[in-house]
Amino acid sequence: MTKQTILGRVTQLAKANINALLDQAEDPQKMLDQLIRDYTNNIAEAEQAVAATIGNLRLMEQDHKEDVEAAAGWGGKALAASRKADELRGAGSAVEADTFDNLAKVALGRQLQSEQEAKTAEPTIASQTEVVDKLKTGLDQMKDKLSQLKAKRDELVARSKSAQAQNQMMDAVKNIDVLDPTSELSRFEDKVRREEAKALGKQELAASSLDAQFEQLDGLGDSAEIEARLAALKTGA
Repeated sequence: MTKQTILGRVTQLAKANINALLDQAEDPQKMLDQLIRDYTNNIAEAEQAVAATIGNLRLMEQDHKEDVEAAAGWGGKALAASRKADELRGAGSAVEADTFDNLAKVALGRQLQSEQEAKTAEPTIASQTEVVDKLKTGLDQMKDKLSQLKAKRDELVARSKSAQAQNQMMDAVKNIDVLDPTSELSRFEDKVRREEAKALGKQELAASSLDAQFEQLDGLGDSAEIEARLAALKTGA
C-alpha cells in the first residue's frame, strides 16, 4: 500500500458525513453497525500502514544522522592528515607529507560524499515527515469519527426503544377506551340497566295485582251488604 493510498483512505474516512449517510440508509441502525465494523477494521489497517511509514521515516532519519556524523568524522580525519602532512613537510619529509595530503584528500572525498547523501535525503525526510503528520492527524480524526458513530448508534437505539414503548402505550390506551359504546364496560352497564328496569317492572306488576285484589275484596263487601238489606226487607225488620 503506497503512502498516497493510505493518506487518501484515511482522509476520505475521516471526512465522512455521518448524518448524510444516515439520511440515505433504509435501516440506520444496521448501517451504523456496519460502519462501526468497517471503521474499526480500517483503523486497524491504517495503524499498521502508518506504523510502517513511520518506521521507514525513522530509518531514513537514522541514515541521515549517520551520514552527517560520517561527514564530520571524515572532516576530522582530513584535518588530522593535513596537519600531519604539514608537520612532516616542515621536518623535511616531503614524500611522507604527500602521503598524508593524499589521505586528507581521500578523507575530504568521503566527507563530500557523506554530505551529498545527507543533503539528498533531506527533502525526502521532510516530505515523509509531513505525510506522517497528516496520517497521524487523519487517524485521530478517524478515531473521533468512530466515537461519534458509536454515540450515534447508542442514541438511535435508545430513541427507537423509546418510540416503541410510546407506541405500545398508545395502543394500550386505544384498546381500553371506556367512552366507547361498543366497549365491554358499556355493554355490561347496559345489561345492568336492563336488569334494573326488569326489577322495576316486576315491582309495578306486583303492586297492580295487589290493588286489583283489594278492589275485588271491596266489591265482595258491597254484595254482602246488598244481600243483608234484601233479607231484612223480606223479614220486615
